[in-house]
Amino acid sequence: MAKTGIIILAAGASSRLGQAKQQLTFQGQTLLQRTIEAAVDAEQCLVVVVLGANAEQIQPTLEPSEVPFIHNPGWAEGMASSIRVGLTEALRKEPELEAVIFLLSDQPFVEASLLNKMIQTQAETGKSMVACSYQDTLGAPVLFTKELFPELQQLKGQEGAKKLLARYSEKVAEIPFPKGAIDIDTPSDYAALQQIEENE
Repeated sequence: MAKTGIIILAAGASSRLGQAKQQLTFQGQTLLQRTIEAAVDAEQCLVVVVLGANAEQIQPTLEPSEVPFIHNPGWAEGMASSIRVGLTEALRKEPELEAVIFLLSDQPFVEASLLNKMIQTQAETGKSMVACSYQDTLGAPVLFTKELFPELQQLKGQEGAKKLLARYSEKVAEIPFPKGAIDIDTPSDYAALQQIEENE
């Protein structure tokens, strides 16, 4: 039985990029496929993908049996709506979940080993949250234990889960993840990522 859920937030419109970032390719896969693969390879986790904007374009590219996806009709409200929809769906599938990890679909260097380390760190520290640290900030991927599920369900608008990291800073364990700073919001971000690929 999966005790940890992984919720991939892939509902955004990528407005600054001008195209669906979930569909951008890196090392032969789309960014969303890479994220799904990392989640599926993590230790016995329930995986749910939240789609919204561009869903009709993205959905056909996902392996039908790979992971369940859910459409967030309120994606335009902002990230909070996808957090609520994803958590509701994960708990519907597995009511006994002890924790969830939220992943974004535009962090190409997230790997299963990082997700496993987050789960292990939570078990060792007993902290309510495990967040990744990069560029002097804490951010995604982020793990929350079930005591925070009610507050996650109350997030509104553009609020991401960072609000809870700030509110309960004493309950947060940190994992260094320098490459977490690489995310794709603009054409220049993607150009820089392609440069990394060419240099590897």
